[in-house]
Amino acid sequence: MSIETVKMDGVAKKYIVMSGKGGVGKSTVAVNLAASLALRGKRVGLLDVDIHGPSVPTMLGLGNGRLEAIGGKMLPAGIPELGNLKVMSIGFMLQSPDAPVIWRGPMKNGVIKQFLEEVEWGELDCLVVDCPPGTGDEPLSVIQLLGNADGAIVVTTPQEVAAIDVSKSINFCKQLGLPVAGVVENMSGFVCPECGKITYVFKRGGGKRLAEEYGVPFLGSLPLDPAIGEAGDSGTPYVLKFKESPVSDLYNEITRSLL
Repeated sequence: MSIETVKMDGVAKKYIVMSGKGGVGKSTVAVNLAASLALRGKRVGLLDVDIHGPSVPTMLGLGNGRLEAIGGKMLPAGIPELGNLKVMSIGFMLQSPDAPVIWRGPMKNGVIKQFLEEVEWGELDCLVVDCPPGTGDEPLSVIQLLGNADGAIVVTTPQEVAAIDVSKSINFCKQLGLPVAGVVENMSGFVCPECGKITYVFKRGGGKRLAEEYGVPFLGSLPLDPAIGEAGDSGTPYVLKFKESPVSDLYNEITRSLL
């Protein structure tokens, strides 16, 4: 079934963050990439289309936010410290944080279309879309509705079992004609909070090997810093709370590559 694309002429670049594997820190990567872009002075939209597990509002301290509208359009949430960042998520529409969303495909497609068409995004330098794991309804709807996205940012962890699942996302993009902007290897080693030394808990280089195998760019490796979880739980993006850290520098390098 063909889906009519939506017009987003005011958005310069559109990137879809996805992964064929759950638990790889995809939303953490999406939030911090969007925040890094905003800190560079770019006008950024962050759209959370994880309908069944929207974590973006919590990670940005917007868990109790409610939607407002003006002129028939929904207003995205904003963060004062990141004045150039606009955020939209199904989480803003739930009665409580633990309320389940029990929807089939057509309803999910409908609300994603609403988030693209009926939100006052304004002029954006970049729209970052955070998808749930896998190659199902949500990423398919986003890719078809946008029609001309600039690329997918595919997130993996170093282990072979993750890379096998994530390779499905790359093939998914290729079949749909969506360029792969690059692979990000997340949780690439553990940063000791005492000495700063990186210990490689898992195998190394899985993301780079995956990128080389499929002939797509490798955007970089992000080690697992305990402060990342602390920042997410506190509702402040890591790259904002720990601006001077080596991991924030790595996020900034990835955003430079995207720009």
